[in-house]
Amino acid sequence: MILFVGLGNPGKSYQNHRHNVGYMAVDAIADAFSFSTPKSKFQGQIREGKIGTNKVLVLKPETYMNLSGQSVGEAARFYKVPLDKVIVFHDELDLAPGKIRVKLGGGVAGHNGLRSLASHLGENFRRVRIGIGHPGDKALVHNYVLSNFARRDKTWVEPLLDAISKSAAFLVKGEDERFMTDVALQTKAEK
Repeated sequence: MILFVGLGNPGKSYQNHRHNVGYMAVDAIADAFSFSTPKSKFQGQIREGKIGTNKVLVLKPETYMNLSGQSVGEAARFYKVPLDKVIVFHDELDLAPGKIRVKLGGGVAGHNGLRSLASHLGENFRRVRIGIGHPGDKALVHNYVLSNFARRDKTWVEPLLDAISKSAAFLVKGEDERFMTDVALQTKAEK
């Protein structure tokens, strides 16, 4: 079993924030593969489905970003999902908008959602880092991540989410490099 986790904050007022791109990514995957309708469980919204022959759960913690680890820890323990099968989609300031990187483990780089996950799970979960760019000044970061994507960002956000959903099977198979390459090729073709 694979657990896809989208990091974000619950509620309509947050839904288009840069900080919620993890939610957007897992919704795109669940919709593309016709996963079940969301159910409230583990302090979050969970959807079930299959990608290929693999059972996949999609979890969107509703504990707010800073407490995401509570929800994810509960789900991972309940389903006995090994850490390398927990794949977390999150926003990344240190990547250019539209770029993605996948890695296993690592630090939290000031990301409170990752900090919470690391405290509840340890650091050796897989991360899909989705670049949102940096506002250029550390003092502007808080307002930047907690604001909506600009209208011009739709030109890269929507194709990126579509590419992530079309390439998700590679993540399920543990083919992280191929996933990154496939997403890059698809988004390059969109430009």
